[in-house]
Amino acid sequence: MMRLLLISNSTLYGSGYLDHVEREIREFLGGVKSVMFVPFAIYTYDHYAKKARARYEQMGYKLNSLHEATDKQQAVRDAEAIFIGGGNTFRLLKALYDNQLLDVIRGRVLAGMPYIGSSAGSNVAGPTIKTTNDMPIVEPPSFNSIGLVTFQINPHYLDADPNSTHMGETREERILQFLEDNDTPVVGLREGALLWIEDDNITVKGSSGARIFRKGKEPLEVLPGARLNEVLEGE
Repeated sequence: MMRLLLISNSTLYGSGYLDHVEREIREFLGGVKSVMFVPFAIYTYDHYAKKARARYEQMGYKLNSLHEATDKQQAVRDAEAIFIGGGNTFRLLKALYDNQLLDVIRGRVLAGMPYIGSSAGSNVAGPTIKTTNDMPIVEPPSFNSIGLVTFQINPHYLDADPNSTHMGETREERILQFLEDNDTPVVGLREGALLWIEDDNITVKGSSGARIFRKGKEPLEVLPGARLNEVLEGE
């Protein structure tokens, strides 16, 4: 059974790192004892790993960081679960390519290893990173990512502010531009929202909802508790 927990953001306003998803992480991991952390989306690996390790240990899990492993591919093969943290999606994807980890991670997750992603870590679970909010500060060999789900993800999705004087494109306009040239549905995950995926069952959880974008259709609003399978299949 493929199991994914795709989180929009690791920190929610008014709370600490992963505080707003602690209950879901504990429930999702179940009897897992240790988690392999992928810190590649942030420049300072040691600092990022220290932060993640402290938080996971507080929840009762041992956390190893992939940047400390001599053989990174084998470390993923041996992992009980994996957590890919947020940061810059282009930096993250480039590092996954550089270390030849995409196929290894995909294979392990398809074989049942639990996958937790936050922000950029959720982005790379999709077919490509074309709907990231990040600047291309480095250049990966391709925009193609791990491809664990068949839809695109836009973490930190922001609704347009009717009182704003900003004249640039809204997030919705940018996603609709993506759909002018691509057919893949996009899930705009608001901060506080997450997707709980077990095989083909996709459920929105968290404190906020999501906005679903499909080519040729009006955007659809979904609330926590909603099942997305039929929606994403175009029903």
